[in-house]
Amino acid sequence: METSFPGPGPDAVFAAKLAEGVLEIQRCGGCGSHVFHPRVICPACGSPDLAWVAPSGRGTVYARTIIRRKPDKGGDYNVVLVDLEEGVRMMSRVDGIDHDRIAAGLKVIASVGKGAGDEPAVVFRPEGGAR
Repeated sequence: METSFPGPGPDAVFAAKLAEGVLEIQRCGGCGSHVFHPRVICPACGSPDLAWVAPSGRGTVYARTIIRRKPDKGGDYNVVLVDLEEGVRMMSRVDGIDHDRIAAGLKVIASVGKGAGDEPAVVFRPEGGAR
């Protein structure tokens, strides 16, 4: 038995919103939990009542790693896990700060920037600007 949903799936909706420069995550109307990665049902309570909402964008770096590459291969870059105030965790990068200064506990703020291949992506900056 095949299940189909009307309209684009939640990943496509999220990507379309990013392409418009808008960051939104889902919030469950059943239990109030925030949800990320986009889903069709709430992982906390199973409700299909998910609405798109703008998060505060404020978060805290949970963990980070630095990928070391030669300059001719694009140079170093960082990968972080960020816990948003809403209780979801996102994987991204932090811009505007030296890679070696990024550490767990760093307060960051989200925005829509450029990811791999110039696709829109959620990126973070240190709260209060570069340090």
